[in-house]
Amino acid sequence: MEPRISLITLGVADLERSIAFYAAGLGLPCDRSFEGIAFFHLQGTWLSLYPREALAADAQVSPSGSGFCGFTLAHNVESKAAVDRVLAQAIAAGGKLLKSAQDTDWGGYSGYFADPDGFLWEIAWNPHFDLTK
Repeated sequence: MEPRISLITLGVADLERSIAFYAAGLGLPCDRSFEGIAFFHLQGTWLSLYPREALAADAQVSPSGSGFCGFTLAHNVESKAAVDRVLAQAIAAGGKLLKSAQDTDWGGYSGYFADPDGFLWEIAWNPHFDLTK
């Protein structure tokens, strides 16, 4: 297997609400070329939104579940101030602040928000490892 993730698909409860959150709220470039799904072109990968029930059916698993899913998504930025800006943008767009930005035990600065479906996003600045490019 080649070392890359091509696409991350989030199973969402309300597709239009989630598209508004990511496109209008966070400013991600959205491609609506296909009905019933949205694609966002990111640097090096794609993010897609697809109805949760349909995604579960496609994978042949139950759509039920709650609580921590065992993963987070991360968005690294160039400074502490940028962490604060992105968190504020996510909250203004309808995200829920889970952890205010703060200095970390590994020497960086980060905070967490949840999108409208509860997916966890860490916004982080890492002075030791530049993941912004």
